[in-house]
Amino acid sequence: MRGTGSQLQAVPADSDLLAALLDGMEVGLAAMDTQGVVTHWNREAERLLGWTAAEAVGRRGLEGWAVRQADAEAVRGQLFGALAAEQRRLHEFAMVTREGRRVLVRAQASAVRDTAGRPRGLYFAFSEAVAQVDLERSLGLAEALMEEAPTGVVLVDADLRPAAVGAAAARVLHTERAALLGHPLGEVLGDGVEELESALQHVLATGKPLTGVRLWTTLRHDPEHRRRCWRSEFVRLGSPLGEEPVPLGVAWVFTDATEEEQAAQESAVLRFRATQLRRAAQAAAECEDPLEGAVGYLDFVLAGFADQALLDVLAEPAAGAPGGLLRRACSPAAALDPGALPEPGCVPVRYGELHPAVRALQRVGTVVVSDPSPGPSSPWAAQLRWPAGTVHGLCVVLRSRARTLGVLTFLRGPGRQRFDRAAVAYAEDIATRVAAAVDLAQKV
Repeated sequence: MRGTGSQLQAVPADSDLLAALLDGMEVGLAAMDTQGVVTHWNREAERLLGWTAAEAVGRRGLEGWAVRQADAEAVRGQLFGALAAEQRRLHEFAMVTREGRRVLVRAQASAVRDTAGRPRGLYFAFSEAVAQVDLERSLGLAEALMEEAPTGVVLVDADLRPAAVGAAAARVLHTERAALLGHPLGEVLGDGVEELESALQHVLATGKPLTGVRLWTTLRHDPEHRRRCWRSEFVRLGSPLGEEPVPLGVAWVFTDATEEEQAAQESAVLRFRATQLRRAAQAAAECEDPLEGAVGYLDFVLAGFADQALLDVLAEPAAGAPGGLLRRACSPAAALDPGALPEPGCVPVRYGELHPAVRALQRVGTVVVSDPSPGPSSPWAAQLRWPAGTVHGLCVVLRSRARTLGVLTFLRGPGRQRFDRAAVAYAEDIATRVAAAVDLAQKV
């Protein structure tokens, strides 16, 4: 007896479930008993070769219909070798379709054993070798990108959290690959994380890739807080298995282009500054008053360099006594604050002994200073008698014919960075030209 009525009904239900599972597989599957008789042939096998289950099941061996007679012995040896093997075997051989066309397949063969471990037959799952190679090639490409490629790759899910991080990306981000998984990007990135998330959201929403995006960012764990430029590409990932395309996330591919971008920016700045100096020299050559030409230099060179420029000249250049400075010019003139700065003319500038301009006179060199605690309520600019909102200052000594003539001061507000070495070199170049004009004006 096989059991009660309910148990009798369960047997065909289990058989139907097994048949549904076999037919639902995306690879062809066939099974044979120990005598080589085909016992199973699923729907994908029928689709690949054209032979129906009714035509295949019950046949002894594959030769003469699914395999050419000349290949039958080799194929049979490969398949039945799985009976003695402990693991699955992978084989490639040619099969024949119902129309007589040969198809190269890649098959995995495995033995079917009873509870005592005795072989009862074998099954082999197969698919077209071309499709299998394409899949393996795609997997190999993904593995190479994540492990070996010098380009940074981060796969971000629909919640904008990293789902996979490549080895190169982890090095650039200064983090462990596993440490970033599932965590917000803001835990690693400081400045620039909003722009990055905006690009990711755009690609997720539209599905259109973004190419050539330059992101300037800083890393939270970088003690120097250096700005980095990452040339980035964004591509949305979708599932090929769904009935409708479902976004799985975004692939963010990037390279560190900081040095290239900085070099390009520096070149552009140098070209612009050289152009401004040339234009200033041409304008100064048309001025009858040399001091007017010196002020014209300031009007030209401020563009893209500083917010204001102050020209202070020693009252007695021959004596060279520090502190006796007279305000001769301010550029732009509209920015002059009468409450904080004297009008250009003969009124001495009341600088203290520790003022950067006085220190520049004493050391006959350039002095660069910045507000140690910038903010709307900072008294730093007022104490130095500079316009309100000044955050950075650069004082350059005016020298001509081995004499000190005064000090040229450039000022920057909170929207600009501190004066660097390139800015100091440019300011000293300007000071040389302005000093020559001031010297000529004193001689006249």
